[in-house]
Amino acid sequence: MTTPWGEFELSRFPEDPRDRLRAWDASDAYLLRHLAEERVPLTGAVVVAGDRWGALATALAEHRPAQITDSFLSQEATRVNLARAGVEPGAVGLLTTQDPPPERVDVLLVRVPKSLALLEDQLLRLAPAVHAGTVVVGAGMVKEIHTSTLRLFERILGPTRTSLAQQKARLIFCTPDPSLERPANPWPYSYALPDGIGAASGRTVVNHAGVFCADRLDIGTRFFLEHLPAGTGAGRVVDLGCGNGVVGTAVALADPTAEVLFVDESFQAVASAEATYKANGVPGHAEFRVGDGMAGVAPGSVDLVLNNPPFHSHQATSDATAWRMFAGAKRALRPGGELWVIGNRHLGYHITLRRLFGNSTLVASDPKFVVLKAVKKS
Repeated sequence: MTTPWGEFELSRFPEDPRDRLRAWDASDAYLLRHLAEERVPLTGAVVVAGDRWGALATALAEHRPAQITDSFLSQEATRVNLARAGVEPGAVGLLTTQDPPPERVDVLLVRVPKSLALLEDQLLRLAPAVHAGTVVVGAGMVKEIHTSTLRLFERILGPTRTSLAQQKARLIFCTPDPSLERPANPWPYSYALPDGIGAASGRTVVNHAGVFCADRLDIGTRFFLEHLPAGTGAGRVVDLGCGNGVVGTAVALADPTAEVLFVDESFQAVASAEATYKANGVPGHAEFRVGDGMAGVAPGSVDLVLNNPPFHSHQATSDATAWRMFAGAKRALRPGGELWVIGNRHLGYHITLRRLFGNSTLVASDPKFVVLKAVKKS
C-alpha cells in the first residue's frame, strides 16, 4: 500500500498465500491521502476505530494512535503488519470494543463497519471523549455508506457531510457539537427466545452491538436449535463461531454435565455469549475465548463441535473461514467425535466435509438450510 507516509507491505491474518484479498482498500488510501493533502494535524490523542487489517494504524504509527477493533483477526493482523513495518512495540495502542475507550480524542478516524449497530455503539462510547476541536473523519466504500450511516454521525456527534467518491470510496466529515443531546446507548440488547426450539425455548439472549441478528433469532440458528444432537454424553462441546452463544447455552441447558467452550473472533460476540450463558443461570461449566477458531484447543480433546460458519469476510464472499473452521474442528476432535454444521444449501458444505472427514451425513434440511454431521474416524 502506497501512502504519503511511505509504502507498506500488509497482510490479512492468518496469512494464506492462496488468498488474493488485500489487507486494505480504496477507502483506506483515500482517508490517508486526505489527511496528508489537507495537512490534518495528527497531534494529541489519535484514535482509529474499525481498522480492518491495521492498514490505517500501520501507516500512522509515528503518530502513536490507538486502534479500536471488534475483531481478534484484525488485531493480530495489525500486530504482524506493525512488526513488518519496523514499528516499535507499544507505539500503537491495541484496544478492543470491550475495553474502556480513551478519555480524550483529538483526531477520530472511523472505518465504517458493516454493522450499523456496531457503529452506533462505538460512536456513543467515544462521544464523551470528543470535543469541539476534534477532527472526525470516516471512511468506507460507497456501498458501505448510507443515509442511515450519516444520520448516526449527525445524531451522536454533530453536523455531517460527505466527500465526492473516488475509486468507489467516500469520506465522511463530522463537526462535533458538544452541546448535542445524545441518546442513551441501547446496547447490549436482550430478548426472550420463542418456544418450540428445544432446551433454549423461552430463554434470554443478550446481544452486544455488531453481533449477527442482534434483535431477533435468525432462521438459520432457529433451525439448528431444533435439530441439535440429543444428549452430548457429558463431553466437551465447542460452540465454534458462537455469536451470542445461544447454541452452546442450549447444549448446556439440555445437559448440565457438558463442558462448553464458546469461541469467536469477535470480542462483542464472546461478551454476548458469556452474558447469555450467565443470564440463564446454567449450572454447568463453561469457558469463553476470543481467538482464531480452534487454534489453542488441544488435539483430540473435544467430543462435539457445533458450527454455523460465516461465508463473508467483510464485503467479500469466501469459503476460506469455513474450511479453516472445519479443519480445526477435525484436529481438535477425539476419534468418534462429531462436527455438526448448519449452512445454506447452496454452499456445498457436504463436499468440503467429505474431503476433510471422509464422510458427511444429512441430519435435517429445509428449502434454505441443511444440518450436516461429520464423524472423525481416527
